[in-house]
Amino acid sequence: MAETLELTVGERTVRVSHPDKVYFPQRGLTKADLVRYYLSVGDGILRALRDRPTTLERYISGVEGDSFFQKRAPKNLPDWIPTGRIAFPSGRHADEICPTETAAVLWAANLGTFTFHPWPVRRGDTEHPDELRIDLDPQPGTDFSDAVRAALELRDVLDGLGLTGWPKTSGGRGLHVFVPIAPEWTFPQVRRSAIAVARELERRAPERITTAWWKEERGEKIFVDYNQTARDRTIASAYSVRPFPHAPVSAPLRWEEVTEVAPADFDLVTMPGRFAEFGDLHADMDDHAFRLDAALELADRDEREHGLGDLPYPPEHPKAAGEPKRVQPSRARKTDEG
Repeated sequence: MAETLELTVGERTVRVSHPDKVYFPQRGLTKADLVRYYLSVGDGILRALRDRPTTLERYISGVEGDSFFQKRAPKNLPDWIPTGRIAFPSGRHADEICPTETAAVLWAANLGTFTFHPWPVRRGDTEHPDELRIDLDPQPGTDFSDAVRAALELRDVLDGLGLTGWPKTSGGRGLHVFVPIAPEWTFPQVRRSAIAVARELERRAPERITTAWWKEERGEKIFVDYNQTARDRTIASAYSVRPFPHAPVSAPLRWEEVTEVAPADFDLVTMPGRFAEFGDLHADMDDHAFRLDAALELADRDEREHGLGDLPYPPEHPKAAGEPKRVQPSRARKTDEG
């Protein structure tokens, strides 16, 4: 068994320890396979992570072992990998890695990082997101085909607001749609825009799409997870490997192929060939920076004309002004009845 593997990436040499360690037993895939995968899609994942504070989801013993999320940069971080300081909802801070070259991705993969979770900001300005991220999350009783249908409706909603989204598989059963935006709005404003988009989707197909935060109220629908735009909530990057036995990856898509693919089409083994043939399908995202004025106007109209204000934040967030109660509806009823 090889003790180390050295890979040359640009001007860097990345040392991979225990390259033969099996990370995905069902398929016999090793740490070396993981690191080489990230090398093969290097331009794509670097585009998705460049200059973004990034949380590492690590599986040092493989997919069947324990895992943890590493938000703070590891103590052994090389001096050529920069960091960015981000603020948590609690008010505490952390310095997270901000990849600026492919070698940084491989370095993190050597630590057992399967999935990269970048913030929607750049290290030069960590208070103003430059991406609006929409997460279409299938609930029990629904599947990827339902998420696809919702995504096509989302495309129409975005178009009506002067926005364009870039779709990708989540690596699970859902779909993500990212909209590059000008970094001029705060986290609460971007979240408010996401809520407005989600409510418009729900209005168009209330029998299939929901914004209900509480699981007991969602039913067999696609949940538009607006809280993925809240501070310190992140979404797996494009090209990230997801922690399932078959080693799926989050795959960038063209809109015209959304109805033709399945999540299982894209994994650690198949994606390198797709990338070699088509390159990074989202390579032009950074050439655009859309505005949220129309989405925020829609949010204002919802509040003014329909009395639709804020929705609940995740539990770790401080209570926001105007936020409804964070009490599970069934528990609230029991309290009221008691």
